[in-house]
Amino acid sequence: MPSDKPVPRILQQPTEGETDPDQQRSGSSDVQPKPGAQSGGKQEMGEGSYEATRDYQKNIGDYLKKADVERDAEAAKPRSEQEARELDSAEQEGKSHSKGER
Repeated sequence: MPSDKPVPRILQQPTEGETDPDQQRSGSSDVQPKPGAQSGGKQEMGEGSYEATRDYQKNIGDYLKKADVERDAEAAKPRSEQEARELDSAEQEGKSHSKGER
């Protein structure tokens, strides 16, 4: 039974010292060993790996089968005109840094 209580939106940003330097590297699609890992151990997949793509697609499929997408979409709507303007402003700011869509 779905709850009428709104789902809070939380923007999570890592705190100082919580970031992973391997995640900050962009454009790497190589299989890279985990820092400090023993040779012969299991390697981490780099960005853009087939395994990560399969996992992502499976998780999206599972979500769409089980979730109440309409309720989630309703909960994601701006709660006020001011919030709508702030979201639009943030979107425009992000697009201004994009190489594609403007």
